[in-house]
Amino acid sequence: RSPAGMLLVAAGLLLAVAAGGRGSPAGEQESPPGSRFVCTSLPLDAAGAGCPLPPVPMQGGALPPEEELKATVLQLRETVLQQKETIGSQREAIRELTGKLSRCEGADGKSAAGAWKNEVGKGKDTMGDLPRDPAQVIDQLSRTMQTLKDRLESLEHQLRANVSYAALPGDLREMLQRRLGDLERQLLSKVAELEDEKSLLHNETSAHRQKTETALNALLERVSELEKGNSAFKSPDEFKVSLPLRTNYLYGKIKKTLPELYAFTVCLWLRSSASPGIGTPFSYAVPGQANEIVLIEWGNNPIELLINDKVAQLPLFISDGKWHHICITWTTRDGMWEAFQDGEKLGTGENLAPWHPIKPGGVLILGQEQDTVGGRFDATQAFVGEMSQFNIWDRVLKAEDIMNIANCSINMPGNIIPWVDNNVDVFGGATKWPVETCEERLLDL
Repeated sequence: RSPAGMLLVAAGLLLAVAAGGRGSPAGEQESPPGSRFVCTSLPLDAAGAGCPLPPVPMQGGALPPEEELKATVLQLRETVLQQKETIGSQREAIRELTGKLSRCEGADGKSAAGAWKNEVGKGKDTMGDLPRDPAQVIDQLSRTMQTLKDRLESLEHQLRANVSYAALPGDLREMLQRRLGDLERQLLSKVAELEDEKSLLHNETSAHRQKTETALNALLERVSELEKGNSAFKSPDEFKVSLPLRTNYLYGKIKKTLPELYAFTVCLWLRSSASPGIGTPFSYAVPGQANEIVLIEWGNNPIELLINDKVAQLPLFISDGKWHHICITWTTRDGMWEAFQDGEKLGTGENLAPWHPIKPGGVLILGQEQDTVGGRFDATQAFVGEMSQFNIWDRVLKAEDIMNIANCSINMPGNIIPWVDNNVDVFGGATKWPVETCEERLLDL
């Protein structure tokens, strides 16, 4: 709406107030043409009484700038419609008041005053005191109209300020850019979180798959062991290794190695057919020490136990060509050792490599003495005969447990090295055969 239109509406309202209403008092006919009328000016403090200001949108509300702008436009539209209705209803009043104002300007002051007094005498003074000079009325109306014009300009300026403050196109673009930037950062953060979760899930899935494959491989290996054992022997541990010749190339090898040990027990059944001396039933070599653990009977010497190349002679006699059950225990504490034959303790001693832990990661050989790790065998030190139930524990077994194993009361595999078919390989002509039952071996004693 233009300032000129608003000014026209305000002028119409001002004239309506100045006239004190349209037409004659209640119950009287309108004065005929040529009659005199009572005219007065509108006070300055009442200049805006007939022109209410449209409500100004509140700033700083909870609505977004776009919504505030829409609300302001709707309010302005409502104001325009109201003003149009007011203009339509006041057109006739403006024409009548214009004619009356013209007659007031041409009237004599005294006549107007006399007429006013006649009206007062009749008790019809409803407009206040009448100015004595009609020129004062015109001047007062001019000042009032100027005041209204200033107020209208101020109102338009305020409305323009409110609209521009709500959201200008440039401000909207900046605000949208900020919001887009925030959304982009949130999106990138969410993508990063999803990538981390995906990587973690992939790692967990890979680890789970690896564990599953390991378990399946172990299960397949065990099944293969059982199938192979069932095809050759009644159970995986019911076999013996036969070393029929004294050479440097017949031997058996344990697939597993030893961990670091601070005590151990080694038990086995053996039957020797060589003389003099049974040779080397087993040897364990590690890098830097070929004689980490060795059981040997060489020539006419007594059977010996070597630990870290330290020697202890054992009171064992097993070169009669019969089955014997042999157990040897040792602990690093004071180098204590014990020797059992067929369940009975035949000897004990101490100071055999005291406080020396058995080194891990070496090679266990059956039937040969190692001069290097896994090799350089000497035929004169080879074992000739048969052996079975070679087991190793990482502790010193009790004497009663050793007795029960020897007399076939219990079957107690080693927790470090158990005697099972798939854990023993044979080389150079050494063979595996089904072993006699434990009771049959006892009868051979």
